[in-house]
Amino acid sequence: MLGGKGYFRGTSVLISGTSGAGKTSAAAQFAVAACERGERCFYFSFEESQSQITRNMHSIGLDLGRWLEKGLLRIHTALPTLHGLEMHLALMYKLIGDFQPRAVVVDPISNFVSQGTTSEAGAMLLRLVDLLKSRAITGVFTNLSHGGKNPEDTDVGISSIIDTWILLRNIERHGERSGAVYVLKSRGMAHSKKVMGFRFTDSGFQLDEAKSAPSQPETPSSTQKGNT
Repeated sequence: MLGGKGYFRGTSVLISGTSGAGKTSAAAQFAVAACERGERCFYFSFEESQSQITRNMHSIGLDLGRWLEKGLLRIHTALPTLHGLEMHLALMYKLIGDFQPRAVVVDPISNFVSQGTTSEAGAMLLRLVDLLKSRAITGVFTNLSHGGKNPEDTDVGISSIIDTWILLRNIERHGERSGAVYVLKSRGMAHSKKVMGFRFTDSGFQLDEAKSAPSQPETPSSTQKGNT
């Protein structure tokens, strides 16, 4: 869907979707792929603990524990309410500077709104994106979108500074829920305009290349709280 080559190194990637759509799983697979190339990845989790993430991702064949032991992956977990926005940003600067990663995951950015206004959270994330780009670090950010709201929007208003934007959706059809993914934008590269189906297997996130997903609005059930 991204021209067969993936993301440009040093760019910013946003993965949006409702609760349970698969944002954390997609971000974790990105982290694992970086580690498999021998690159360091720093994973900032502002929703789940390290043990929760490791356990949940193991269910789809992603062994984060292996890369934690090898020292290629670090996971920092903190509740957004633990610090103010400036303190969170300063700590992230320090941890990134100490670890020198090639890839960074921030999951999710939408939680920062609880610590300030939308503009304040957006300004904080803009500074973080600027830091990553200045060091050629690829950044992946997840964002929780809500039912009844335009999915092509973010709580923190950073869509304009994002290079690649991927949207995940839950679609209910014939009494079953399935996943759909599409690339809203990807600067500087040819990318698919199709809405593709996807599923989680024992080997992680996989596209259903046999057919495109139906273009259908999400049902109310897809907005309920669930595991990502």
